[in-house]
Amino acid sequence: MVQRKIGLVAVLTCFLLSCRSADNQTHHNPPNILFIPVDDLRPDLGCYGNKAILSPNIDRLAVDGVTFTRTYCQQSVCNPSRASLLTGLRPDSIQVWDLYTSFRDHLPDVITLPQFFKQNGYTTIGLGKTFHNNIPDTLSWTRKPHIDGYPFDPDAVYLNKENLQIQEDKKQRLIAAGKNRIDQLGHWYIKANATEIADAGDDAYFDGAQTTLAIDILNDLAKEKEPFFLSVGYYRPHLPFNAPRKYWDLYDRNTIPLAANQFPPQGSPGFAIHGDQELRSYDDCHDLPWPNEKPWDESRQRELLHGYYACVSYIDAQVGRLLDELDRLGIRENTIVVLWGDHGWKLGEHNGWCKMTNYEIDTRVPMIFSGYGVDAKDRKSKALTEFVDIYPTLCEMAGFSIPQHLQGTSLMPLLSNPDIVWKKAAFSQFLLGRFGPPETRQHERMGYAIRTDRFRYVEWYTWDKLLKTKGELLASELFDHESDPGENQNLANEPSHGPTKERLSRQLNQGWRYAIPDK
Repeated sequence: MVQRKIGLVAVLTCFLLSCRSADNQTHHNPPNILFIPVDDLRPDLGCYGNKAILSPNIDRLAVDGVTFTRTYCQQSVCNPSRASLLTGLRPDSIQVWDLYTSFRDHLPDVITLPQFFKQNGYTTIGLGKTFHNNIPDTLSWTRKPHIDGYPFDPDAVYLNKENLQIQEDKKQRLIAAGKNRIDQLGHWYIKANATEIADAGDDAYFDGAQTTLAIDILNDLAKEKEPFFLSVGYYRPHLPFNAPRKYWDLYDRNTIPLAANQFPPQGSPGFAIHGDQELRSYDDCHDLPWPNEKPWDESRQRELLHGYYACVSYIDAQVGRLLDELDRLGIRENTIVVLWGDHGWKLGEHNGWCKMTNYEIDTRVPMIFSGYGVDAKDRKSKALTEFVDIYPTLCEMAGFSIPQHLQGTSLMPLLSNPDIVWKKAAFSQFLLGRFGPPETRQHERMGYAIRTDRFRYVEWYTWDKLLKTKGELLASELFDHESDPGENQNLANEPSHGPTKERLSRQLNQGWRYAIPDK
C-alpha cells in the first residue's frame, strides 16, 4: 500500500472543513440512524451461518436488510479501527495505529461521522463505546450521557464474590505500592478472572443498563422534531466474558466446536501471529500458551468459547430490546439501523486468542444495514467492503452530498442490488511492536494487507517510529482462499506462486484507490 505522506494530512484538513456543502439538503422527513457498534464481535452469528450460536434478534435485523459477508476493518484493534471508520479515513491518513493516539492529535478539525450529522441538524447521542472508550470525542455528540454507578470503562465490572475479592486484594496491593489505577470517574480499574456466570438480571451489567437508558432516550427522541443519530456501543463480547446465567444456560459447552487450525500459519514469520497479552492479563489465564506452543487445555478452551457465546447472546438480547422499542414507537420504518463489530477475534484459530493480526480471522467483521433506505431485504452481499465505506453510505442514505475527502465508497448500490460487481480489493494494516510480549516490542513493524476475491497478500516492513514511514521489506505472506480458507499455508515463498505474488504486490502498493469499484 502506498505510504500516506505526512503532507497529505495538511491537504486532507482542507477537505475536512468542506464537509457541510451548500447543496446538502435532506428530504422533508430525514431518516433517523440507530448505530450499533459491538466490541470484539466476529461474524459468528446465525445470519452469518453459525448454527451453534444463538442470535435471533440480530438475525431478524438481517432479515430487514443486507448482511455483508466480506467486510474488513482497516486495523484489527479497537482505537485504530473505530477512528478510521468514524473519520472515513484510513489509519495512515489519520496516523492512528495504537490504543492511545487520538485522531485529533493529527487532524484536529476532522469532521467525524456523528459530527457531520450534528452539523446538519441531527441530535447526536453517544452511549457506551463508539469511539475508543478513553478517547470519546465530545465534539461529535450533542450529548453523551453516563450511567451513574458504573466506571468510565465498564469492561471489568464483576458481580460474584470471588472476582470482587480478587479486585479488592489487587486494589490494596496497588495502594500499598503507591500505584494509582483510578479511571476518569474515580473508579478503580482492575481485572480479575476472564469469565463470570452471574445470578443477576441484564441491567446488573453495563450493557443491559445502557439499553434501558437508550430506550428512555428513544422515547424522548421520538417526540422531537429533529432527526437523531443514536449510537449504542456495546462492550460485550469483549473480555471479561461476564454475563447473566441465563445466557450461559443457552449452551452446552461440550458441543461448541473448537477451532480446527490450532497452529500458526505454516511458512509465515513468527512475529506475524504474535501472542497477544490481553487474555493473559486475567488472573485465571496466566498459563495461556503462546501461538508456537502446545494448544491450551481443552477444558479452558471450552470455558472461553462458552463465555464468548454467552456474551454474544446477551448482546443479541439487548439489540432485540432496541428493535422492539423502535417498533413500539412507530419509528422503525424511518430509521436506518447499522450494526457492526469493530474487528475479528481469535478463539483458538492459529493457536491464538484475541485480535491484532493481519489475517482473515482478525480483519473480517460483521456489518448489517437494515431498515430505511435498504431496498434489498433478507439478502447477503459477498462484495468486498470496508469500514471506511460506512461514512459515505450513511451520508447518501440521508440525502446529503458525500464529502469528497472520504476514502471509502458509498454502498448504496449494494443496498438495492447486493450482487453487482463491486470493489476489487479491501485493505487492512497492523503496526506490530506496540502490543504483545516484550520480544515483539523491540522493533516496530508495519504489515499491509490486501484482500482480493481469491487471495490475501501481506507485506511486512520495518517502521520508522520518528518519521512514521515504512522502510525495508521484511517478509510477505500469500494465502489462497480457494484452497485454504483458514489461511494455514503461506505460499509467498513458493516459486510457482511468484507471478501472483508480484501482481498482488503491485496492487497493494497502488494503495487504497485500487479498491474503488469499476464504474
